[in-house]
Amino acid sequence: MSSVEQPPCVFCHALEAEREAPLLLFRGESCFIVLNLYPYNNGHLMVVPNRHIATLTEATADELAELMRLARRAEIALGEVYHPHGLNLGMNVGRPAGAGVAEHVHLHVVPRWTGDTNFMTTVGDVRVLPEAIAQTADRLRPVFERLAAADRR
Repeated sequence: MSSVEQPPCVFCHALEAEREAPLLLFRGESCFIVLNLYPYNNGHLMVVPNRHIATLTEATADELAELMRLARRAEIALGEVYHPHGLNLGMNVGRPAGAGVAEHVHLHVVPRWTGDTNFMTTVGDVRVLPEAIAQTADRLRPVFERLAAADRR
């Protein structure tokens, strides 16, 4: 019987990376915020538990509470920086539900603007973003740090 080696978890890798890792925006006590490497829109980020868990059922009450606190903080930060008209917040739990990384549950937070159908993804299997991911991180990271400091007061 041969064992198939699993690829490393992208979320665990992002959490282990240095503080100024290009995609990592904020580290909380039990969850963190990271930019999506393949965003649907500028500012597309994810809130992820630190622990490598596949479902919300496995999460502790503290992890679930921080997941929502950080989602709220993401709503504030994205509002300040990008002024979206709305947000999509969503989770795909399990591969059949569409999870790209089914082994590590995560909450997508996607800024949306009226008329931003992003037709290029549908027609040309291409995504068009007017801002590099590193620039997105540079714009959002200070806002998350400021919001965290305000919450500690």
